[in-house]
Amino acid sequence: MLTLERARELNGTMVTEEHLILHALNVSYAMGAMAEHFGGDKEHWEAVGFLHDYDYEKYPEEHLKHTEKELLAEGVDPDDVRAILSHGYGIINDVEPVTDMEKSLFTVDELTGIIQACARMRPNGISDLEVKSFMKKFKDKRFAAKCDRALINQGCEMLGMEVKDVAAICIEGMRAHAEELGLTGTGAE
Repeated sequence: MLTLERARELNGTMVTEEHLILHALNVSYAMGAMAEHFGGDKEHWEAVGFLHDYDYEKYPEEHLKHTEKELLAEGVDPDDVRAILSHGYGIINDVEPVTDMEKSLFTVDELTGIIQACARMRPNGISDLEVKSFMKKFKDKRFAAKCDRALINQGCEMLGMEVKDVAAICIEGMRAHAEELGLTGTGAE
């Protein structure tokens, strides 16, 4: 089973851009919260979340095409590699998310981008971000426009959950790490 330490080690060999490391952390903490919701192993889900964009920096046009063989060669469990591949379902590949972990990764990858953008605009950052405020921004397609809402909705359908409920879980998971994620707010120094 993939550990967070091993995920950080592997990701460190491929990812150096600060914004991509930050994205990995956002997804990791959201995945930890989703693991708690589903009764999964929090560190394991965080590890998979942290490693999910392993090849993106070096191969943005071939994302996930340099992941399977490479991670398997590094001894990453085939189920964990499959989970990572599944976040590209319908976009890059046909690895359909079937487990709660895979469906969660598919969903939170884009969702955390909107949460992060919302929190960055607020005086108190993520500390007092409410789901109601998030949902207003979620419905505004011009806000964090690069985050694919159709994918988030598709993922929530797979999970059998409402967007607001998944967002609430992710916000809580990210809130616990606000300082590390740079989400303490515009007014907090």
